[in-house]
Amino acid sequence: MLKLIHQHLEEVLKIKKVDLAIIGAGPVGLFAAHFAHLHGLSNLIFDSLSEVGGQPQMLYPFKQISDIPAYNTISGTALIQNLKSGLPKETEIITNHKVNDVKKSDDGFILDDMVLAKSIIIATGAGAFKPKELPLKMNEDIQKRVHYFIKDPKDFANQKIGVFGGGDSALDLAIELANYTNVKIIHRRNEFRGLESNVKKLRSLANVEILTPYLPKDIQLVNNQLDITLKGMGDVQPRHEQFDQIIVAYGFKANNRFVKKWGIELNGTNIAVDPTMKTNIDGIYAAGDVVSYPGRVPLIALGFGEAQIAITSIMRDLFPEKTLTIHSTSI
Repeated sequence: MLKLIHQHLEEVLKIKKVDLAIIGAGPVGLFAAHFAHLHGLSNLIFDSLSEVGGQPQMLYPFKQISDIPAYNTISGTALIQNLKSGLPKETEIITNHKVNDVKKSDDGFILDDMVLAKSIIIATGAGAFKPKELPLKMNEDIQKRVHYFIKDPKDFANQKIGVFGGGDSALDLAIELANYTNVKIIHRRNEFRGLESNVKKLRSLANVEILTPYLPKDIQLVNNQLDITLKGMGDVQPRHEQFDQIIVAYGFKANNRFVKKWGIELNGTNIAVDPTMKTNIDGIYAAGDVVSYPGRVPLIALGFGEAQIAITSIMRDLFPEKTLTIHSTSI
């Protein structure tokens, strides 16, 4: 009876059928899709963001990464572009879609009544993340000038730019923007949370001014500029600053607890997996920074290997009668 219900549901909703659904289009999810294709697994990718790439694309697109095998350094954007270029044209990526519902069926799993997948890999990294917003009332015209992600620092050339925040992301943004324009970085403390070497570099730049300790108190659009009232902390006097645009780097809220409603066991905020990268549910695997096991370190390169382990395990589960070819040179 249950099987008949699922068959009827598939017919009514025209559910797409694949061997593997990948949740998360960051570097590990993209590589998982590539490796799955090598082994003949049909697959598609879901991501809650508006574009693929995860944290490297959204948080540090221009930052040089030095721990990816075969590259001395590579920017976040270049890494994602390379991973995307390795995908076959038929790979479907569904963006702006956070998977909410996963139901077990006789033939695998039904995801949001859209996809029937024989298996799932969760590769959501630190989790679906949202920026911590500037805590001020802003109308639509002001909001257009307040940014939480930037794709190309050149877009801000020759403008007055303010960067709010004190962590590595704020420091990286200020350093990169300083290549193209004047920058003021505003932080609520005199001490920064980011790398001291970056703080020293910013202090050495003639076109960068560091304003501490201040918090934004009010923001208005005056004479086509953002007029921001800064509240001084302690006995520091308030001041006004004018910017063409500002970037807010207060960090992000992210977690993976949403998978608990699917019955998946967590270890803290991450997913517990066995040595084959399988979760506590047969057919559902996880790879990348979303997973937890003793000794794991949060490296993209390690996530690539975990994706390979997961897909090898999936192949053995789905096709136990086949002799599994592991190496690409033998496929």
